Amino acid sequence: MPKRKKKKISSTESSNAIKISYHEKVCQERMKTIFKVLDEMRLDIRSLKDDMSRGKGAAAIIMLIGGLLGSVFYFFTK
Repeated sequence: MPKRKKKKISSTESSNAIKISYHEKVCQERMKTIFKVLDEMRLDIRSLKDDMSRGKGAAAIIMLIGGLLGSVFYFFTK
């Protein structure tokens, strides 16, 4: 059986491996932060949509009441 030669790791390669490992940890934290912010934004957007839907309903009711009042006033003034 032939003997395998051990591959020597240069200091540059080990330094790069450490840098890459650190970079991966930093990126992982950034991604966690980004996902957290996106989840918060989704909740905010959902809340805004609900508020807008309520506002549309309120505006429709106000227009309906205004139309009815206007019709009643018009009917009695003639």
